[in-house]
This record gives sequence, structure tokens and C-alpha cells, in this order.
Amino acid sequence: MQGNETMDQVEIVRCSLERHAAAILDIFNEAIAHSTALYDYKAREPQSMVAWFEAKQRGSFPVIGVEDAAGTLLAFGSYGSFRAWPAYKYTVEHSVYVHRDHRGRGLGRLVMQRLIEAAREQGLHAMIGGIDAANAGSIALHTSLGFRHVGTLPQVGFKFGRWLDLAFYELLLDTPLAPVDG
Repeated sequence: MQGNETMDQVEIVRCSLERHAAAILDIFNEAIAHSTALYDYKAREPQSMVAWFEAKQRGSFPVIGVEDAAGTLLAFGSYGSFRAWPAYKYTVEHSVYVHRDHRGRGLGRLVMQRLIEAAREQGLHAMIGGIDAANAGSIALHTSLGFRHVGTLPQVGFKFGRWLDLAFYELLLDTPLAPVDG
């Protein structure tokens, strides 16, 4: 996508280790090196993607991507467990990443919409986004999709020589229809 392609020239795909691990790793590592989208310091190693995809598969968590007509991954997102205790079983924490050359074109919104659909289909109830409080673009995207700010943890991260505040945004879904304990 060189900037003049339209959204109908992209395809939503389910990402796989074999086809997408290298592209996802590149997007992760660019975010680690140049942004506060990930509170991480060191680039991830290629072998880390095996465990990452295995964890997604074990939890039945989708990895949704957007590819251009040439099959290049432009953006992806997923969700996973919010916290490890059983009573959180209807809550997930999500993340969405867009390749640096393709930001600002609605790809993050497209991925988020598909993640929300997947969460509803899986009978989940709450989606949580932990967003660096200075990330105005991600905050605007989340609020436009109905997420609401539910709290900020001041100065919980330190990166690029400064303290970082972590803001939490939540979307409550109308699912599951019959939640159960246990």
C-alpha cells in the first residue's frame, strides 16, 4: 500500500506463525525501538514468535491482520488474558499495531473492529486497552469505538529517559448472554 490504495484493496486475514511471524516481529521491534506503544527495551528474537503464537492458539485468541494486494502485512492485532485468575475469564486485554509506513489510514480501526467482533463471537464481556497516556492517536481510536477511560496509572513505566503513564480504556460488550461462575 503506497498511500493511494483504498480500504477495499486490503484484506483481513487470520495471521499464522508460518506466514506472518517475521512481519509481526518487525512491527513489534520497530515499536519497541521508536515508540512507547510497548514498554519494552530490547528487540524480540525470532524464536519468541513461536511461544507468542502458541499462547494465542492455547487461549483461542485471534491474531487478525490486514494485508495489501501483494500479501504484505500492514497491521495486526490480538488479545489475550487480562489477568490469570478464573473470574477474569470474560475479560481480555488487546493490542493493535500498524506498520510505521501505513499509520493514519484507518487500518488500526479495521483491526479493532474485527477484534471486537471476535470478542463478541467468543462470548467475552470486557475488552481492555493499556495505552501510553501520551498516545493521542490510539486514545482517539479507542474512544471513537466506544471505549471509555477507566483509569490511569501514573509513572509506571520508564523509557526514553522519562516516566510513562499508562491509561486504561475499556469496552463493555453485551455478551455473554448467560455468564456463569466457575
